[in-house]
Amino acid sequence: MAADFATRLATAATAEAASPCARVRDLGKTIDDRAILTGVSFDLPRAAFLALLGENGAGKSTLLRVLATLTHPSSGRLELFGQPVRHDSARLRARIGMIGHQIMLYRDLSALENLELFGRLYSVPRARRRAQELLEFVGLADRGTDAVKHLSRGMAQRVAIARALMHSPDLLLADEPFTGLDAPSAARLELCLTELHARGATIILANHDIAQSLRLAQRAIVLRRGRVALDRAAGTLDARTVLDEAAGNGGELP
Repeated sequence: MAADFATRLATAATAEAASPCARVRDLGKTIDDRAILTGVSFDLPRAAFLALLGENGAGKSTLLRVLATLTHPSSGRLELFGQPVRHDSARLRARIGMIGHQIMLYRDLSALENLELFGRLYSVPRARRRAQELLEFVGLADRGTDAVKHLSRGMAQRVAIARALMHSPDLLLADEPFTGLDAPSAARLELCLTELHARGATIILANHDIAQSLRLAQRAIVLRRGRVALDRAAGTLDARTVLDEAAGNGGELP
């Protein structure tokens, strides 16, 4: 029986490794009788870097919240790491990291204390050591004992990236993380995302800066009125094409 159990575990692990990080099929989300997402479908391979583009109100943030299991779709099917997402999705959520323009840190705690607290919530072994490693990764090894309220916006955003990485997530979701950053801070954040992807991270970036997104990502999905208007390799696109598709100048959606 023990051998059978081990075989089942190995089979499940093999099946998960072969499946996409995310599989989205005909996904819909309705809020207050208004369709926010309609018929969204795509597969996200592991270790991919996807840019999610579109005008304000196109549904980017809502789609990220659905992928993060923070809200449930109204219709369609979502699988993460080869498993269907249901209402009891806490185990899947623990495999996801999320950063946004809101840093979600305790301002009176130091950067190191914030990371250790988050690490304990996720039962990260040797949380302090992990926190110190991540502060070094984001270029803040010498500011770990500073309270977050004394850090610049760009520095605090880098601590937020470290927070999202504390539990070594299988999927990183970034919702407009460059908002409010000056040029040096934005460049540092770009470097962090590029290095994470080079290390094998799977990333979805929602971002209003089209040129920046196409430079960073391998693939781009353009949303228009909650539908997928375009899904292509980022290297085959330019900002004008994306703008036309986002605005509807490239043709009507089916």
